[in-house]
Amino acid sequence: MRIVILDGSAANPGDLSWTPIAQLGELVVHDFTQPEQTIPRLQGAQVALTNKTVLNEAVFAACPDLRYVGVLATGYNVVDLAAARVRGILVTNIPAYSTDSVAQFVFALLLELCSKVALHDQAVRDGEWARANQFCFWKAPLVELAGKTMGLVGYGNIGSAVARIALAFGMQVLACTPHPEKAASLSGVAFASLDEVLAQSDVVSLHCPLFDSTRRLIRAETIATMKDGAILINTSRGALVDEPALIAALQNGVIAGAGLDVQETEPPAADNPLYDMDNVILTPHMGWKGLETRQRLVALLAGNIRSYLEGRPIHVVS
Repeated sequence: MRIVILDGSAANPGDLSWTPIAQLGELVVHDFTQPEQTIPRLQGAQVALTNKTVLNEAVFAACPDLRYVGVLATGYNVVDLAAARVRGILVTNIPAYSTDSVAQFVFALLLELCSKVALHDQAVRDGEWARANQFCFWKAPLVELAGKTMGLVGYGNIGSAVARIALAFGMQVLACTPHPEKAASLSGVAFASLDEVLAQSDVVSLHCPLFDSTRRLIRAETIATMKDGAILINTSRGALVDEPALIAALQNGVIAGAGLDVQETEPPAADNPLYDMDNVILTPHMGWKGLETRQRLVALLAGNIRSYLEGRPIHVVS
């Protein structure tokens, strides 16, 4: 069986081993694949593994040997599920591998926005503390999280992990989810509609998948319902946010700050206005990149493929 990894460098820049995958078949690893390279590289392959390389109807039509697609992520919007289903191609994802890492990263972004650690670290290194006439100083308002309301848009594995951390900080938690009756609520977490979450939350953190129904969920109309001075955190998918509308809200103070680990276009353009905003923290889609997290991803990926070969596929999305 021929297994092709189309964009392996994102998950494994060289500090992990692909051996668990190589043990399952003839493995070919590409660090990165341009769109025009996808079809040639998948010729003769039965298994395609992708992180962000798009697999659509044209790819499936040109690769008749393909029987299985494994997404090296939880989100699977890079695969045309309907086209895969028509051609009998099984598609799996890797749920929950990055839960703790991404939940931790939510608070790394939030704490930087609230406590301005990097700003004050640089100020100290620049000699501002040495020149101060008292034992402490600060360059920007600091925000205490205790007593604030954390609003979660989405309450799956990551959303509920974020809720646990927020509760530990003394925050109140509001969450919206399509099926609250199926969610395992923590003591201190209340469920509400999206409108209520946006209107009542001091911090809004996005944890929903990208579908047509959620694309640009945060836009001018929904921003207008948010609490004045709220903070927005997005570690999910960049296209959940209408970026021009967010920029306008950050400029006029409707949103006090944003922590963005994801963007609609990745990497973003060099002239992106967000680069010049002091009330924005930008990171390069790295919330899932911890070594332990990526080790878990490779192990779960191997388990997905092995289960498929044994005729009992798991984590099937199509």
